[in-house]
Amino acid sequence: MRNDGVWRVALAAAALGTFLAALTACDATAPDGGRAGATGRPGHADPALTPRTAEPTRIPGVGDRLQRLIPADSEQVVAVYGEGKDSADATVVLYTRHGGSWERTRRWAAHNGKKGWTADHRSGDNRSPVGMFTLTDAGGVLADPGARLPYTRDASFAAPRWWAASHWHDFDYVIAIDYNRVKGTPPNDPTRPEGEENGGSIWLHMDHGSGTSGCVSMSRAAMEYLLRALDPDRHPVLVMGDRAELEA
Repeated sequence: MRNDGVWRVALAAAALGTFLAALTACDATAPDGGRAGATGRPGHADPALTPRTAEPTRIPGVGDRLQRLIPADSEQVVAVYGEGKDSADATVVLYTRHGGSWERTRRWAAHNGKKGWTADHRSGDNRSPVGMFTLTDAGGVLADPGARLPYTRDASFAAPRWWAASHWHDFDYVIAIDYNRVKGTPPNDPTRPEGEENGGSIWLHMDHGSGTSGCVSMSRAAMEYLLRALDPDRHPVLVMGDRAELEA
C-alpha cells in the first residue's frame, strides 16, 4: 500500500509537470513580414504570467523609471511586453487598479514594430517607441462597438488596397497611442507637434499576423474588449517596450 501510494504521487506530479488605415498609420510605411505569436523567454519569469497577487501595488515587469511616469490618478494600464529589442512579438496585458492594488484583467498575444523597439523613434525606422503614453482617442473603419473613449468612424482609416490583402482590415478598429500627436483629435489627424522626423500615428490596431511599422497590433476580439473597457474617467495609459527597457 505504501509503494502504491508513492506511485500515485509520482503519477500526479508527472501529470502536473505536463502542461498573441490611412497611410499615416504606423509611420506611413507599407507593411511586410514578421513572426507571429508571443512566447516567454526560457528560464526567465514572465511578468505577464505572474500571479495576480504578485507586486499588487506595482505593474509587474516595469521598473522605477517608467513606473514613476504612470499618473497617480490612472486606474487602467495597458502594458505591452516586447519579447526582445529586435523582436516583433509581444504580449499585451490590461491591468486595473482597485484601491491600492493592480489586478491583471486580461492578456493577449500581440505584435509590435517589425524591427523591434527603440527609445529614440524616428519616422520609417519600423520600431515601436518605448515609453509611457496616455490613451485618449479611438476610431476606425467599423461602427463604434461601444467604446468609452471618443470614437471617430471614417472610411479614410482603411488601409490602401495596394497593401497585401492580409492588411486590409488592420485599421477597422484603432486606439491612438498619444505619441507625437494632438490629444482630443481623431487618431488619423496627421498633426505631429514634435516634428515629422519623430514619426507619429502610433496606434493599437487589428493584427495581420506579423510585425508592424511601429504600431501594436492585436486580435479583433482584443481590440473590441479594450475599446469597451478603457474609460476616460479612469485615465488609461499605456506602458510599452521590450522587456529589458521596461524593467530598467
